Amino acid sequence: MPELPEVEVVRRGLERWVCGRTVAAVDVLHPRAIRRHLAGPGDFAAQLVGRRLGTARRRGKYLWLPLETEGPTGPDRAILAHLGMSGQLLVQPHEAPDEKHLRIRIRFADDAGTELRFVDQRTFGGLSLHDTVPGDPEGLPDVIAHIARDPLDPAFDEAAFHAALRRRRTTIKRALLDQSLISGVGNIYADEALWRSRLHYDRSTATLTRPRSTELLTHIREVMNEALAVGGTSFDSLYVNVNGESGYFDRSLDAYGREDEPCRRCGTAMRRRPWMNRSSYFCPRCQRPPRPHAAS
Repeated sequence: MPELPEVEVVRRGLERWVCGRTVAAVDVLHPRAIRRHLAGPGDFAAQLVGRRLGTARRRGKYLWLPLETEGPTGPDRAILAHLGMSGQLLVQPHEAPDEKHLRIRIRFADDAGTELRFVDQRTFGGLSLHDTVPGDPEGLPDVIAHIARDPLDPAFDEAAFHAALRRRRTTIKRALLDQSLISGVGNIYADEALWRSRLHYDRSTATLTRPRSTELLTHIREVMNEALAVGGTSFDSLYVNVNGESGYFDRSLDAYGREDEPCRRCGTAMRRRPWMNRSSYFCPRCQRPPRPHAAS
């Protein structure tokens, strides 16, 4: 699944190529792509035509385009994009051949010569229209109002995060993947930040001191910013920006996907363990399993 850096790369592309444009026509080519819009394809298209797209926004892994409206109340509706495992938002010339798995086409009322396409091989993703949180200047869709801010958000509350972390009766990696506590962190970047912090994924959150959780947050931000600088992590051709280009942070990963390779810090063979239908990668020497009631 794409994580914060991959979604932010797409958001930046939408901001450059799509925001501020008025929708002229919408073609829904596969009903599953708008299955979260319960009113159906016709209503989805009717509500978009004639509307101007606002600035692309993101909270954690969630991406949306507010629909601009007159007056001081802010956007009242927004397009929420669910990328799923293989969803792509591509800006393509009108004359470009249709992709094999093209699901939705959005054309604009201008002469820029490009359109927005939603392409999804596995059809787990989709687009949907939602009301926004009343008065929210970013047009936050109400269905994701419960999602916490992410660590790259200037409004992220570090003190509240530290306090909530200590209150949780869970392990550190579970906490990092809890989108109501901190958003945008997925399996890849959790493993990377934990490796940098020398923390085992099963460490209890109750044992983390404020300096240790501050250090962890710092490493989360570092690894996400480094990934952003090179376009995110692309393990296959499905994770791309709006121009269809892959990121290459996978070449710089220190933990994820490196089973049996030497730890870049101490040389010990990296290990992989099954974890919540996923895998956790760690160094058994640098990230020692937790001992009961241990704290640092």
